[in-house]
Amino acid sequence: MVYILIVCLTMLVLPVASILFELGTGQLPLLWLVGKWFVFWAVGVRLLLAGLRQYFQPAFTSRDIMGIEQSEAHVLVRELGGANLASGIVGLASIAMPTFVLPAAIGAGIFYAVAALEHVRSTHRGTNETVAMVSDIFIAVVLIGFACCTLLGRG
Repeated sequence: MVYILIVCLTMLVLPVASILFELGTGQLPLLWLVGKWFVFWAVGVRLLLAGLRQYFQPAFTSRDIMGIEQSEAHVLVRELGGANLASGIVGLASIAMPTFVLPAAIGAGIFYAVAALEHVRSTHRGTNETVAMVSDIFIAVVLIGFACCTLLGRG
């Protein structure tokens, strides 16, 4: 239940609330606010939390999300945790370094799209993996859409 709450908060509720709050100031375009706040919450906070959990509690990801019971998978989950920690730190740093927003969106957008594809291909999907799949698809579309719109707007 805590997992689902964190996913909902970091992947939808908090980014949208942040966008709406800052949109009220009228100082920045909506597209930029989407990138800024989804990168901060869904990349920064979400991947940092995921990375910490994957590193320190690898069984949750391997068993409860991927359905893998063997503890031999923990070494791979810890490596995934390290990658998520790195991405999460870049996402968090994007608040202080706005030039990080677009690269973080591109990298994390690709990561979430690949993760979503793997969840879609899974034949043993439980509740947690379904939540991961839906949220990964959503955030991949948001981040890649932001990146494409930003890059095309510069052309």
